[in-house]
Amino acid sequence: MYDLIILGGGPAGTAAVVYAARKQLKTALITSEFGGQSIVSETIYNWIGNPEIGGMELGENFKKHILYYKGPYLDIVEEKVVSVEKIIDVILVKTESGKTYESKALMIATGSDRKKLVAENADKFEHKGITYCASCDGPMYGDQDVIVVGGGNAGFESAAQLLAYCKSVTLVHRSEDFRADEITIKKVFENPKFKAIKNAEILRVDGDNFVSSLTYKDKITNEEHTIPTTGIFVEIGQTPNTGFMKDVVEIDQIGKIVVDPMTQMSSVEGIWAAGDCANGKYHQNSIAAGDAVKALEDAYIWLHNNK
Repeated sequence: MYDLIILGGGPAGTAAVVYAARKQLKTALITSEFGGQSIVSETIYNWIGNPEIGGMELGENFKKHILYYKGPYLDIVEEKVVSVEKIIDVILVKTESGKTYESKALMIATGSDRKKLVAENADKFEHKGITYCASCDGPMYGDQDVIVVGGGNAGFESAAQLLAYCKSVTLVHRSEDFRADEITIKKVFENPKFKAIKNAEILRVDGDNFVSSLTYKDKITNEEHTIPTTGIFVEIGQTPNTGFMKDVVEIDQIGKIVVDPMTQMSSVEGIWAAGDCANGKYHQNSIAAGDAVKALEDAYIWLHNNK
């Protein structure tokens, strides 16, 4: 019986492991990979303490930090979780191999997967002009003409950020209506460097070693248009890795675990969540780590009050 099981090896899971081990909680980390979404970014500029660091290097650092604490207070299980069940005061976590692990408390830090751009050549140009993080990669596109794909808050917020240093930003949206907040839309449209294209079906991305253009079809006229660009920022949503929790805790309409922002506790006592799998408003490595620390502080108190 563990005091705590942590699911996920990204920034939230790593922060949770470090704090749990230092508090000498008998802990098991269960994860099928280390690093989270960090590993898909060529360079990260906003991880505090590192002016710039490669995504793969940061992911390796997370793994090293976790392995540093492997020992009497930390077991590491490199497997995928298939189900979670709570029976009275015991949480049962089952993995792909069929093994079941028991714990008093559970921390979910399984993150999410970004929805990928579906278009000809899109896979060829990932990390070569197609990126999924304006905060991470945007500064590399200073004084360049870039495209944001998406029409929700994430798309418009990325556009607003990019407008601070890019030559121009063109937002390409598949529908007639934007899903972002009106005040956000209005503010972005006030910038003369911004324009938006609606009812666009993205067909193709072209280039040599790096992106040089995006081609789309106007869904009203059926005409094809090509936009020269060096950077395409994709903001079409995320798929939280929470399917195994849907019958255990409250999940919102897009699949994120609903948590108390004061403590990160879910709707079920003894279960916390942090990072992209939780329903926080903002999602960054540093926010995921901070929310995980908050959750661990609360879990530590909860465990000691429920001995």
